[in-house]
Amino acid sequence: MKASGHSEVENHLTERLGTGGFRFTPQRQQVYDVLLQKRDHPTAEEVFIRAKQAMPDISMATVYNCLDALVQCDLVRQVQLERGATRFCPNMEEHCHYYCDECGTVFDVALTGNSAVVPRPKGFKIDHYEIAVHGLCADCAKKKK
Repeated sequence: MKASGHSEVENHLTERLGTGGFRFTPQRQQVYDVLLQKRDHPTAEEVFIRAKQAMPDISMATVYNCLDALVQCDLVRQVQLERGATRFCPNMEEHCHYYCDECGTVFDVALTGNSAVVPRPKGFKIDHYEIAVHGLCADCAKKKK
């Protein structure tokens, strides 16, 4: 028997996929579950490795296709940091990413649509944010002292 929290996620996934013109598949569920289990902004390759643990027959191509469907249905967003591989983030709230240049950890920090932190041109209506802040996380900064 599935936990009620999991069935809510599955219902949300099924609804959003259907709205986007996609059907629910166990592979899409597995890829989405991987992203929700550990919100560390994994690359497609990292998602593949994690998904394969529970679903050994899943292919890299299937993972890419699942990620594409999840992005198109606004369940996941792509995050591009530096010139590295695209990462995937299931946090669909408005936020920015703080990226540690030393260890590669990515932190989400919430933003509001009317955030005074980010200046904008007069009358500009914000649709969404894509902000990445680079520096050192607390642990790496301590090591550099």
